Amino acid sequence: MDFLNYPQPLADLIAGLSKLPGIGPKTAGRLAFYLLQQPQTAESLADTIHYALKNIKECSVCCNYTQQDPCPICTSDKRDPSLLCIVEQPRDVAALEKTREYKGRYHVLHGVISPLEGIGPEQLTVSKFLKRLDGVQEVVMALNPTVEGEATSLYLSKLLKPMGIKVTRIAHGLPVGGDLEYADEVTIARALEGRRQI
Repeated sequence: MDFLNYPQPLADLIAGLSKLPGIGPKTAGRLAFYLLQQPQTAESLADTIHYALKNIKECSVCCNYTQQDPCPICTSDKRDPSLLCIVEQPRDVAALEKTREYKGRYHVLHGVISPLEGIGPEQLTVSKFLKRLDGVQEVVMALNPTVEGEATSLYLSKLLKPMGIKVTRIAHGLPVGGDLEYADEVTIARALEGRRQI
């Protein structure tokens, strides 16, 4: 999209908005014009973003986003400290918490191992993870079922094996309401692996 006909501040706003995930130049343009037409909404949004950036930090224990450090999950005596769930991003913690099924604690890697993108264990929070295994009996791998997610799970599993810690992973497979004929081979294979008795 050509921003040459726009005043520089507007062109900069569109360019900035188009850097957000899932926002292309056309959508960024629509959002920019909307914000200019709704100055109160724009000011409120800017204040909210500024407040979040100033007040949200990484938990020093699990690396999840939090307002207090350590976070409420890490300090809760209702959580099982022997059970640790590994996730890729803070939004994954939120997704698992919505189920109200998981009663352990978490560790957020902030990514997965991806040699093509130059991301190794050193760029993730693996070293912090390895320092908090005292008393942990089971580690649940809840990484996305991608090649990078699988490689990261395998890498962490190999590190944990000599320690005698049980390593499990969440079941992957068909979603509720999904049709077998539209599922790929890997999804069907995972669904078969994760089968349970009825």
